[in-house]
Amino acid sequence: MFGLVNASLEELSAQQRSRYQAVYCGICRAIRETDGQLCRLGLSYDMAFLALLHMSLYEPEEQNGEGRCIAHPAKRRPWTDNEYIRYAARMNVALAAYKARDDWDDDGKRSARLMAKLFGKNEREIEAAYPRQCRAISECIRQLGALERGGCANPDEPANCFGALMAELLVYREDRWAEDLRQVGFYLGRFIYLADAAIDYRRDVKHGKYNPFAAAGGTEDHEKWEQYLVLAMAGCTDAYERLPLVEDKGILDNILYSGVWLSYRRMQRESGKENQDG
Repeated sequence: MFGLVNASLEELSAQQRSRYQAVYCGICRAIRETDGQLCRLGLSYDMAFLALLHMSLYEPEEQNGEGRCIAHPAKRRPWTDNEYIRYAARMNVALAAYKARDDWDDDGKRSARLMAKLFGKNEREIEAAYPRQCRAISECIRQLGALERGGCANPDEPANCFGALMAELLVYREDRWAEDLRQVGFYLGRFIYLADAAIDYRRDVKHGKYNPFAAAGGTEDHEKWEQYLVLAMAGCTDAYERLPLVEDKGILDNILYSGVWLSYRRMQRESGKENQDG
């Protein structure tokens, strides 16, 4: 369900690309240090948006460096570290743990059970540090499972459920910015869920899996689906523009106004090609 909230690298300057990569590498490095090498398998660029948003809003002190890793052993790569990068790392692991456990409960896949054990080894520690966010993840996964098993015919219900999850993840602390951050997260979560449904429509129908657009009784209608997505991003960016963001706003603008749409259309094309080949 993740992989959509990415930057359009071609539209970033060389300096912005380096900054974006350093934040991503910082999250990867933080996961390695707190949860181990293998937990980096669940890392997504979506978490770089989460970190950059908080960094731009709260302007923390940063530590910067360079290093090699298993994924890039030949060349030293820059990394950035601060409390918001570490927060994004813990949320990435928490999401992966809950999702793997849900996959195990639903499908009984051995691989999902193994991933649940891997990502869940520090779960109590993360829950103790971030109880509100972890409760939101757990409740969303539970509600989504019930809606999908029940064949919910209203796409807004599961989309709102995932929006509620993202709303809590985007709120790092309860302060003057919490309301706007919740709105950014809620509508971004709606976008992610509904875009994922549009991308997977043919595959889900083919394999008899739940898809909110199919359950609503409609046929394949990309124009209608895109209306859902436009409204979701409008709600997201409305609150986003109220936040006093300065540093890295160019990267954040790129992600919300261009990157998510390019990712959506690329994944849609790849899905269509996969279905034709299959």
